Amino acid sequence: MSKKSQLKRAINDCELEIRAYERKRERSQTALMRAMLSGTKPSPEDEQYFNVFSNLIDETREKLRGLYAELEELKK
Repeated sequence: MSKKSQLKRAINDCELEIRAYERKRERSQTALMRAMLSGTKPSPEDEQYFNVFSNLIDETREKLRGLYAELEELKK
């Protein structure tokens, strides 16, 4: 498989991974928003899940930016 094909596949995989993390984060995000709106303290588990998935999303986006940059270099 060519380097470009490998990069395109890795980019697609990263994008799918980000979407999956975002779906998993939604539940805790909803719980945090409800707690905020009702003026109550959110569950520590919800805070932890939100932070973990947010960090995973950020890390994967950083990786994705690197993959896009590498692909652009190959196109030159």
